[in-house]
Amino acid sequence: MNDEELLRSFEDQTLPYDAWTHRAHVKVAFLYLRQNGLTDDGFWCSVNKMRTGIQRYNAAQQVPEGPTSGYNETTTVAFMQLVAATMAAYGELFPTPHADAFCDTHPQLRCKEALRLFYSPARRSLPEAKTRFVEPDLAPLPRFE
Repeated sequence: MNDEELLRSFEDQTLPYDAWTHRAHVKVAFLYLRQNGLTDDGFWCSVNKMRTGIQRYNAAQQVPEGPTSGYNETTTVAFMQLVAATMAAYGELFPTPHADAFCDTHPQLRCKEALRLFYSPARRSLPEAKTRFVEPDLAPLPRFE
């Protein structure tokens, strides 16, 4: 599936559930950030698109909302920051023409456990972490500007 097909199927909630993998999350984050730019406004526009997209997709797929399932604001914003920082730091050195190339070039982002470098289990499992961004407690997230 190419980048346009991935975004379209994600946004219209027709992406098969088994295709909505961690890699697909990273690819969509990359595509939104590339579309909107690595500015503060572009970042938050991308986060808003990702948030809305995940919530709509989860509703269409009947993903239950619970303490460990469903949409998580902290996870989304933190991973978007990791993707944006990687794009900003390595974009010129390792230009990537499409989302698959970005994922292949930056394998550290393909590991969904990457947030363990920044968040303790207790911090990420706080009830408020699901609904609002909670700053990390182990190390600061990298900046993209």
